Amino acid sequence: MDNSQAAAAEPADADADAAPKAGRNLPAAILVGVILAGLVLLTLFIQPWLFVGLACICICIGIWEITNAFANTGVRIARTPLYLGAVACSAATYEWGVVAQLVTFGTLVVFILMWRIRRGVDGYVKDITASIFTAAYLPFMLGFLMLTLNHADGPQRVIVFICLTISNDIGGYAAGVMFGKHPIAPGVSPKKSWEGFAGSVLLQAVVGGWLFVWLLDGKWWQGVITGIIMSIVATAGDFAESAIKRDLGVKDMSHLLPGHGGLMDRLDSLIPNAFVSWALFYFFLGSGFQ
Repeated sequence: MDNSQAAAAEPADADADAAPKAGRNLPAAILVGVILAGLVLLTLFIQPWLFVGLACICICIGIWEITNAFANTGVRIARTPLYLGAVACSAATYEWGVVAQLVTFGTLVVFILMWRIRRGVDGYVKDITASIFTAAYLPFMLGFLMLTLNHADGPQRVIVFICLTISNDIGGYAAGVMFGKHPIAPGVSPKKSWEGFAGSVLLQAVVGGWLFVWLLDGKWWQGVITGIIMSIVATAGDFAESAIKRDLGVKDMSHLLPGHGGLMDRLDSLIPNAFVSWALFYFFLGSGFQ
């Protein structure tokens, strides 16, 4: 997710002089973040299947945003197979595990290949390449979050995953605003600083160590390692999404969320960390499937 040191990768517009240093409407961003966090907590502990449904909605919105962004370059993504695949992959992965995740993803790829051929051969390779990329980037990668949920302590693992992601934003925001002077990759995202990155790593390590002991009955050092690795991956996810937006010629994926931009602008670090957190939880805490 874009934190304050990451504010906007693109050149400032005419209103830039009036914008806060954080690069976003902070009160609106906080309010939206609280609402989203509340929805996640409610669905997790009322009924995990509600969380699966919420995840499906978020994935479908992300597909819609990416489809519109690719349309700026003349690429037409196979939306219908992707929407159906998002629901099928999430539900099947939660219910039956990693084999179901692979089967639904493979089926989705075949469906995309067949669906697009009806439009003829002009632009076929570009369209299916973008469509399969979207299928891997969203339904498949976020399927690992469904694997995380499918544990005896699945809701707690998901909460740790989300709290670490939020910590990445908060640590990067604070350190970036107060100390950020040295950009990491100015050609991709000029306001992502090494100081902000250090703040993200530090806070995630502390929160990870605490939450592993408090919520997961793990070792503090396991949480520290998890926090550090997830912070690195989150930053890489930020840069990847910034590169995608620059290549597609868009500033934000949409304007759906006040103070944030599009939903994909919130999911950028969650996507790769869905896999990384699942792998680290599995390694440190065991499978523990229900």
